[in-house]
Amino acid sequence: MDAERLRKDFPLLALGDEATRPIYLDSACQTLRPKCVLDAMHEYYSSFPACAGRSSHKLATEVDIRCDDARTKASTFFNAADPAEIAFLKNATEGLNTVIFGSGLRRGDEVLTTDYEHNSVHVPLVHAQQEIGIRRRIVASRDDGTFDLEAFKNALNTEVRLVAMCLTSNVTGYTLPAKAMVEIAHDHGAKVLLDAAQAAPSTRLNVQAMGVDYLVVSAHKMLGPSGVGIMYASAECSRTLRPLTFGGHGVTDTTFDSYELLSPPERFEAGLQNYSGIIGTGAALEYLDRVGLEEIREHERSLNKRMTRRLMDVSGITILEPSDPNLRAGMLAFNVAGVSHHDVAMILDHSRNILLRAGKLCCHSLFEARRLDGCVRASAYLYNTPAEIDAFSQAVEDIATKL
Repeated sequence: MDAERLRKDFPLLALGDEATRPIYLDSACQTLRPKCVLDAMHEYYSSFPACAGRSSHKLATEVDIRCDDARTKASTFFNAADPAEIAFLKNATEGLNTVIFGSGLRRGDEVLTTDYEHNSVHVPLVHAQQEIGIRRRIVASRDDGTFDLEAFKNALNTEVRLVAMCLTSNVTGYTLPAKAMVEIAHDHGAKVLLDAAQAAPSTRLNVQAMGVDYLVVSAHKMLGPSGVGIMYASAECSRTLRPLTFGGHGVTDTTFDSYELLSPPERFEAGLQNYSGIIGTGAALEYLDRVGLEEIREHERSLNKRMTRRLMDVSGITILEPSDPNLRAGMLAFNVAGVSHHDVAMILDHSRNILLRAGKLCCHSLFEARRLDGCVRASAYLYNTPAEIDAFSQAVEDIATKL
């Protein structure tokens, strides 16, 4: 993959010269957007700035067409059986909450999760424990940071109604064995919800082949706009899934004391939508398809191997497990002895123009369990180059050996 050529598509990376251009290693938080996505969003505001699903004039009709096109692109991208299985929400968090609170969980029902869940899964489940009375059980990772499939199998029983898990960890980049896990869960009668926000940017997710019941992603982590989430719900599950939000456009009719919901997916899309974002998401999916997810994944692995080789034996640097960069996609989470994670990030930002993430990464429970204050996370993506990785690695080595 020619990262140097792709960089020309991203306005931020075309600014200034090499000395002033930032090294952006925070794509696990939010990716940059190519010009084609910005153009698609601008076209909405400049050429047909109307509402879908309401007015009948030509501008509104054009919005309908463009949003339907984006839904079809998302359906194809994830190999859903029908575009009606794809709903556009404001982010992955809304999709996760929709499933957790709309799938009919009752007091005493059990939900199975990993020990590395993002707060977008963890917090709704804690709330559901408190408000509904569900029971949550956690499958602990192995010491090397990988998923324990045998422990998962042993944790399942007839009381488990939902398996809600992070497909790819936003801390370490490790991806669980989804197909095997889904098959085991279904054998025990449980539905499966996957938080795929970190997996989708560089992994081909075939929801039919995986057999997953629900899957959610956020467009802003896969070259798309902020404020757009994609929720896949199988046709079987979406018919009984209750919306999280009720209001205009989500219903076919109302009286003073009743309402009738639209069919999926519109019933999940109440209220005015982020039309420019939905259209921009369609453009982002097209861009990813043109580049090729397999090529992106291999590029991430190559860059991760490069920075891991440079840093793994440097005194004072600890890399969070798993140690094998092949298991960590584009992410490297680490700490430097004697220097707080926030200080490492600030030094890299102010002295080397290297932008990355530090803290507990919205995964506080994992860090608390491991007695860690946080970490620094570098996350590479399709527009990063070997030269940038070398500059980052040298800068971190300098911090570890000179401070």
